[in-house]
Amino acid sequence: MAIKVAVIGAGTMGHALALVYALGGHEVRLTDNSMATLDKAGPLMETALATLVQAGEAPPDRDAEWLHAAVTRLPTLAETVEEADLIVEAIIEKPDAKRVLFEQLDAVAPMAAIIASNTSYLDPFPLIPARRQARAIIMHWYTPPYLVDLVDIVGGPECDPACVAFARELCLAMGKAPVVMRKFVPGYIANRVQSAIGLEIQKLLDDGVATAEEIDTAIIEGIALRLPILGMLAKADFTGLPFMQASLANRMYEPPPVRGKCEAVDALVAEGKTGVMAGAGFYDWGGQDAAALFEARDRRLMELKRAIRRIGTMAGQGRSA
Repeated sequence: MAIKVAVIGAGTMGHALALVYALGGHEVRLTDNSMATLDKAGPLMETALATLVQAGEAPPDRDAEWLHAAVTRLPTLAETVEEADLIVEAIIEKPDAKRVLFEQLDAVAPMAAIIASNTSYLDPFPLIPARRQARAIIMHWYTPPYLVDLVDIVGGPECDPACVAFARELCLAMGKAPVVMRKFVPGYIANRVQSAIGLEIQKLLDDGVATAEEIDTAIIEGIALRLPILGMLAKADFTGLPFMQASLANRMYEPPPVRGKCEAVDALVAEGKTGVMAGAGFYDWGGQDAAALFEARDRRLMELKRAIRRIGTMAGQGRSA
């Protein structure tokens, strides 16, 4: 069933989510408080869509003309949320900004609309007006959401369970992989695991143990090959749980402390090496066009997705004990 979706925030996640919902067959409206960001959203969606079509991940008739009709970009919040069934909050990860937006939404959004925050680490529920709590949820996506299928779903403390069920079914209907959390924890599952990996990587960098390329090689050649097929807990089953038990008993590993900084990162940022968009970060991207680099990333992710679909996973062969 097609619904009306309003996406608030047209930046990195917002414009990509607008594309996801449009490809899911829904009527989408998109807005941003920056007209420059809103203007850029159109070409960014077109580029991503063309990549998906070329790879066979979207129907061949999904072109720029279709996209223009499927996603309407509007300058005001009131126009965007008018008659919306689902309102997606995808703005900056700052509590004050989100609180202001939720107050503005409370004044203009339909009372029947579900408000879904895409927040990564912040708890949005204390920021949402009381009369909206029954229909307030988190639907957290991963970038790029048109390729990464995981969606974390969390109902607010006063949320109607039917809203959570609706969100889950909506994601499943779009071919996504929703995980319904029993309660809110910052970072959910994937981001928390990723944060733990990040802490170790930052310590290795600052201690001069290895270069960025050497660390990435160890991850890609040692860890990444197994994770898509086994995950972590099925991998433990194949290794044998006594090995995990012994490792824990021997206290072979001590996690790095949370310091709130990484000297290697600080040095790069100070030099203006902030990542692909700046032409350099941990790697020198050689003056290559950023859009071309993102497209190359997306093509490789699609090839990997196709391979995993064909191969299947071992985690899917068993049932959770």
